[in-house]
Amino acid sequence: MSTIKQQITEINQRFNELITAANDADALEKIRIDFLGRKGKLTDLMQALKALSQDEKRDIGPLLNNLKVELEALYSKKKIELESNQYQQEAESKSNFDVTSYMPNTLRGSLHPYTYITEIIENVFITMGYEIADGPEMEKEFYNFEALNIPSDHPARDMQDTIWLEMPQMLMRTHTSSVQIHTMQNTKPPLAIVAPGRAYRFEATDASHDYVFKQCEGLLVGKDISMANLLATTKTFLQAIFEKEELVLRVRPGYFPFVEPGIEIDIQCIFCKKGCSTCKQSRWIECMGAGLVNPHVLSHCNIDSLEYSGFAFGFGLTRLAMLKYGINDIRMLHNNSVEFLEQF
Repeated sequence: MSTIKQQITEINQRFNELITAANDADALEKIRIDFLGRKGKLTDLMQALKALSQDEKRDIGPLLNNLKVELEALYSKKKIELESNQYQQEAESKSNFDVTSYMPNTLRGSLHPYTYITEIIENVFITMGYEIADGPEMEKEFYNFEALNIPSDHPARDMQDTIWLEMPQMLMRTHTSSVQIHTMQNTKPPLAIVAPGRAYRFEATDASHDYVFKQCEGLLVGKDISMANLLATTKTFLQAIFEKEELVLRVRPGYFPFVEPGIEIDIQCIFCKKGCSTCKQSRWIECMGAGLVNPHVLSHCNIDSLEYSGFAFGFGLTRLAMLKYGINDIRMLHNNSVEFLEQF
């Protein structure tokens, strides 16, 4: 036992001498392996401990543990010291670095098409006096359906494949129209908002459908708001998006429970004049649904429909991005292909 105690003292002394003399990372690593490695001197002593009696183990064991802790602490301290010295030397060597010298080209990232189209949309509407609004993606049934004039027995609910959550009356919002309700409940008219965001449907994924996609909702509420205001706003917006002053719009009757009357707005195909696969040979591309806000929706938000009126519109931000950038498969927007994303 006295031999082991003597070895402990010798190892401690020798380790201190070597660690003090070490002046680089390689020398320090060699010391660590020789003393603290799996086949190092400290491991050999630990193995020798097994041959001792229980009384001897109680006497020697704590000494070995203390030695290990002490050696590891000395090693860590020396490692930090050497790294600090290295950083200092590197900093001093670069002290005369010329900031005007040529920098080689490096790869740069770019914005996602979703980000591009969202920024364009927001900027267009901000110039028209709109504010950007947001709302929860995990939504209550009331905001997603009932407040938008879609009660539980309404046929329109069958048109939306809803993703229901385990929590009662909670779902993943099927459209961004729910942001309208949150805004009107918290803001007194007049108000004008645009709300881009995600929506969710229980749908199979293919080239034109996905269970998660981007939508954008617009809402304006004030006094004496008419269909003329709606058409002027949507035309200005679409002209800015597609950068075509002569863009031709077509308005058709449409049905949406939260607007009355409802309309659908198409644009003349921006890719052809005679018909193509994009417009399905019709020369028209469906762009958005819109209409004047239904008085029942205003009432749900405690807004007097006799004093105030408004219009709302909604469109698929995903579809708009695909049209603007000539993307023919929605799945390309959701993968991580660098070859695809670096085009933007």
